[in-house]
Amino acid sequence: MKILVNAGPWLPIPPSGYGGIENVVATLVPALRSRGVHVVLASVGSSGIEADELIWTFPDGQFGDLQKPYNQVMGLAHAHQARVLDELRGRDDIDLVHDHLEVVGPATLSAFGGPPVLHTLHWDLRKHPAFYGAFPPGIAVNGVSGSQLARAPSALRAASLGAVHLATPLADEEPAGGGGEQVVVMGRVCALKGQHLAARVCQKLGLPLVMAGPVSGLNTPAELEAVLQDPDHPLHGHPDVRYHHDQVAPYLDGDLVRWIGGVGGSDRDELYASAKAALFPIQWDEPGGTAVVEALALGVPPVGLRRGCMPELVDHGRTGWLADTEEELAELLLRVDEIDPEECRREARARFSPSVMAERYLELYGQAVTRGRRSPRRAAG
Repeated sequence: MKILVNAGPWLPIPPSGYGGIENVVATLVPALRSRGVHVVLASVGSSGIEADELIWTFPDGQFGDLQKPYNQVMGLAHAHQARVLDELRGRDDIDLVHDHLEVVGPATLSAFGGPPVLHTLHWDLRKHPAFYGAFPPGIAVNGVSGSQLARAPSALRAASLGAVHLATPLADEEPAGGGGEQVVVMGRVCALKGQHLAARVCQKLGLPLVMAGPVSGLNTPAELEAVLQDPDHPLHGHPDVRYHHDQVAPYLDGDLVRWIGGVGGSDRDELYASAKAALFPIQWDEPGGTAVVEALALGVPPVGLRRGCMPELVDHGRTGWLADTEEELAELLLRVDEIDPEECRREARARFSPSVMAERYLELYGQAVTRGRRSPRRAAG
């Protein structure tokens, strides 16, 4: 099978630090290739992952430009997608397009025709109500959790082939997480992730807390401070920057509660290895939960609020704890030693390994190809 995987133009594959969709693609591609799938990756030129073919418009990721005014960035996704369509127009050996480019991907591919498409939904489906409410015919989709799809508009659910949970690479010998003294919060620093609640809870309990993740793409405290000191910087008034400044920074004391910026790779694994728990005080219905799966794989019990995909990923009382209130979250955090880290690792190996995700996607690829044969599609011009 020959698949074009469209990752978009935002970050290289794999990303150097935070990058939700890009990390998913970086996990999936090697697992597909190990099963004999020929992967044509549409990304940026600096992507370092091994693929059978790499196509790109931009030499490097365009994520940093997303904060510019709309009329300056509206063409970035379209320029990338024009290269994808040009590639499809020039060849007839692509069996399926696995698309990860929000809105622009399915909108252009549905009008273009060509090979069948499976479009993966990684985000909050309340966005783009006009587009999702009248989703274009002929495009198959999948979600990253059942709870995400349950909230989807009916037109999108009609196009769905089901949910595929996210996965994380599993090393032969994972760092021995779950035995440290501190609590970690991983992920982009924003109001939806609830870092302020994590800081408040850990401060009350006297538990050391380390928060790791970028603030609007800023990966170090020095970068963030430079933005805060420059009223003319385009990120100065960004909601995530203001959230960190107004609601998170007051808790930072450099000792009990710390924010260390963005981490990835071995640095992320070492931080998990130093933790007794991974805290997820999410303030929204999280669709995918990549960081939850990463914590489980490293033997760090997740403790979070019972929202979104969390009940699908965490077995309450066995592989972590789920709470309904801030008070209950604090109580359960004190019981994290009751969770066996090895049970967390076993769960990750059984449910969230790259091989499990790849096999599930191969099933959906087959269904999407079959559906594509039954649906009349305009031939590519």
